[in-house]
Amino acid sequence: MFRRRESVPFAFLAEADSFRSNIAPPPRERATRGQMAGRWLMGLTIVAGLVGALVIGMPSLQQQSPAPTQHSEASDGR
Repeated sequence: MFRRRESVPFAFLAEADSFRSNIAPPPRERATRGQMAGRWLMGLTIVAGLVGALVIGMPSLQQQSPAPTQHSEASDGR
């Protein structure tokens, strides 16, 4: 790729990378205790739901072995 040989037509474009504003954004508001408790409860609810789904679903994921068939004496040869 070739480079342009002309200089930058506007000086402010060349200095745009180093420009920093002297205006600071306002500080973030701290969450109240109620908001923090709500976030914790929401997180615990989601984790408990995932764990519950895993616990309930595990028996269906296990491979079932065939149950041995039992013969009663009443059905033998009579």
